[in-house]
Amino acid sequence: MAEVTAETGNQVSSEIDMQRIQALAARAEGMVSQVRDRLLAPESRKLPPTFTTTQLASLCGVDKAHVNYRVGKGDLPVGKLTPTGARREFDLAEIRQWARAYRPAQMRPAGRRSICIAVANFKGGVSKTTTAMVLAQGLSMRGHRVLAIDVDPQGSLTTLHGVLPETDVTEEMTIAPICHGSSNDIRSAIRSTYWDGIDLVAAAPFLFGAEFVLPSRQLRDGSTRFWTVLSDALESVRDLYDVIIIDTPPSLSYVTINALWAADGIIVPTQLSGLDFASSAQFWGLLADLGVNLDEQADLVHRKRFEFLHVLLARVDSMDAAAPAIRQWIQATYGEHVLPIEIPRTTVTTNKSAEFATVYDVQKYDGSAKAYRRAVEAYDRLVELVEQSVVAAWRKPVRT
Repeated sequence: MAEVTAETGNQVSSEIDMQRIQALAARAEGMVSQVRDRLLAPESRKLPPTFTTTQLASLCGVDKAHVNYRVGKGDLPVGKLTPTGARREFDLAEIRQWARAYRPAQMRPAGRRSICIAVANFKGGVSKTTTAMVLAQGLSMRGHRVLAIDVDPQGSLTTLHGVLPETDVTEEMTIAPICHGSSNDIRSAIRSTYWDGIDLVAAAPFLFGAEFVLPSRQLRDGSTRFWTVLSDALESVRDLYDVIIIDTPPSLSYVTINALWAADGIIVPTQLSGLDFASSAQFWGLLADLGVNLDEQADLVHRKRFEFLHVLLARVDSMDAAAPAIRQWIQATYGEHVLPIEIPRTTVTTNKSAEFATVYDVQKYDGSAKAYRRAVEAYDRLVELVEQSVVAAWRKPVRT
């Protein structure tokens, strides 16, 4: 079948074969690369922000005068004065050192292991990846060492770190060798990132193959526990990091199951919409059914337990007339599991996500200062609440 274009009179096939799809894929990949290079110019890579004395003081819970006093003592990083001498700036590594000095009660106690958090939802577009990235950034700013693991083949968390899944990621940088069984240790996949305090296990489209590999391994070897492959691989790094954050695909896939069974806590971002509410109900129903089934195959000690479950209301539009009713549904359903903070839908969050960034990457926001503060305050509170759950888990007696 062919059609004639009015402009040229040439015949163009109306059928779309794989060659045309390949051409579209190549064009899309090239455009993404161009966009990244333009947004991250001149170095084509992400750079961490710097921080003012005011920001450092707020993070440490002291006033600016106290920071200036400690700078005078010289026992903590002193930062650098701007060329005009008008203010002092600190880099990310410096504020992390200050945070560890001023927040010892929130640091991982000796002898305790990292807390692993899975950010999950069966529905896409609910700020799942942004939530994972902001948590990693916020916790690292507070002095914690974070491992971010991207197990979504789309690689959105990888992209937020300034790494393009299609061109920058090789198989050994992902969980693919673990899924295939060629490795049982995640350390070889870990890479440093532009953000001090965050290491990354990346993802790329070839991870879709894990959905076939994991069940086939189970069929070949009945002793394989496909749902603990990732958890087992994390054993070697549980003492090296304070928090491990896993960003999952928007489905109950074999990879998602691995992420959930590796996790000590789950965060489920959801929007105030009827469809999202229904989707989250499916999430908990399927998770419960799966958990009961897998627990039947484990002894009492190894049955799955979570330290915390949090439902996060994200991308909340204050002008949405339906929001109050849906908020009541969610509160009535999930009760104490609903976090007492809502992430607002603002131009700040939408604009920064379009620039391979989050609000914590912003050095200077050109839009509404009020909107920026509202977004940052909401994310700061989210990080604070999650950190409280992490610290509470550390303080519990060790389960035997």
